[in-house]
Amino acid sequence: MKKTTIARLLPAALLALGSGAASAAGFQLLEQNASGIGNAYAGSAAVAENASTIFFNPAGMTQLQAREVSLGISAVRPSFEFKDKGSVGGALSGNGDDAGDWAAIPNAYLSWALDKDLYLGVGFSGPFGLVTDYGDRWVGSAQANKFEIKTININPSLAWRVNDKVSLGVGVNWQRMEAEYERIIAVSNLGPVPLASSTAKLEVDNDAWGWNVGALFTLSPSTKVGVSYRSKVDHKLKGDLKIAGGAAQFGALDPRLQTADAKVDVELPDTFIISTTQKLSDRWEMLGDLSWTGWSSVKDVPIVRDSGRIAGTTAQTLEADFKDTWRVALGANYLLNDAWKLKFGIAYDQTPVKDKERRLVSLPDNDRTWFSFGGQWKVSKSNTLDLGASYLYVPKTKIDNNQLADGRGRVTGEYTSSVWILGAQYSMAF
Repeated sequence: MKKTTIARLLPAALLALGSGAASAAGFQLLEQNASGIGNAYAGSAAVAENASTIFFNPAGMTQLQAREVSLGISAVRPSFEFKDKGSVGGALSGNGDDAGDWAAIPNAYLSWALDKDLYLGVGFSGPFGLVTDYGDRWVGSAQANKFEIKTININPSLAWRVNDKVSLGVGVNWQRMEAEYERIIAVSNLGPVPLASSTAKLEVDNDAWGWNVGALFTLSPSTKVGVSYRSKVDHKLKGDLKIAGGAAQFGALDPRLQTADAKVDVELPDTFIISTTQKLSDRWEMLGDLSWTGWSSVKDVPIVRDSGRIAGTTAQTLEADFKDTWRVALGANYLLNDAWKLKFGIAYDQTPVKDKERRLVSLPDNDRTWFSFGGQWKVSKSNTLDLGASYLYVPKTKIDNNQLADGRGRVTGEYTSSVWILGAQYSMAF
């Protein structure tokens, strides 16, 4: 049985490469640490409790000890079950498999104080990822049978403590992106050409650069505010478009059925976060988060042939037409004793998908609400273990994507979706 898994995203040779579908809205991955899961990532740019602050706000390194390392892993289990309600699939039929399964998302960070006010750090993570795999054939196979996005992000960073109240941070990001897209060529055959049993498969990749900045303000001993910004990353992916099955033998007559080089341009969105933490007493602390993601950078995504007799023509356009989104999160911490802290959180996360007509079968995304709980154990003065769990409620998700004019059928129906996230983060000062 084929599944949709969550994020095949990992740091270079230090960690094993994993795979899967995004747990945040769109194909964004919030699981850049596991220590934030218990608070639904509330306060992400202000907490600075371990070296994973490098991703959320590099200025937070000034709140750490002289040398710190943090390693984490999140296990994510999405479920996306499609129910057909009047689709037009020609020779294609069926709802496909439940598109969810367990997968792992690791991360790693290192922070090092060069002197009392200047810190150097590096992070390994994957901010975007997606795999949607419906199985061999279903009613929407001509729109997508499998869609996969992988990113690996390496983030060298610097932080400077300006004074006791203000810290600044900056980072550069080398990011590798790989994408794979596979579908049945058409919902029916064209004369002797077996389109409904042949596949088109796109495989492309690219390396690109981005940057991020942040600031952390200590307004009082009990109040911190953090702001951070991560830039867009413009990927110009190149690879090939392969035709397989009986249709491939007709490529000499119709160059659209030939294997060819291909290119795809996509601009991954920028993000802005403002966060706060507020100690209410010796035991209680409140956290808040408001974040914006510029998903409108992802509009129509043309797949362009880059070789052969019809080089320069568009093989297909993925019509995403995303909108910008907001996410709001609230969290609380309760200090149970010197060794244990309990974490709670709730969040609302908007989808970039505008409506059911523009919802892609490769990304059956919808708004989601996070319910989170976790705990932090101080193993020793310099060692900390964080554990967290989240359940993401996703309402019934309608789709009515009509691509009949292009021979790819009309997918009309409803998804029943949810996500579970479990995570652990181990942080050590030395």
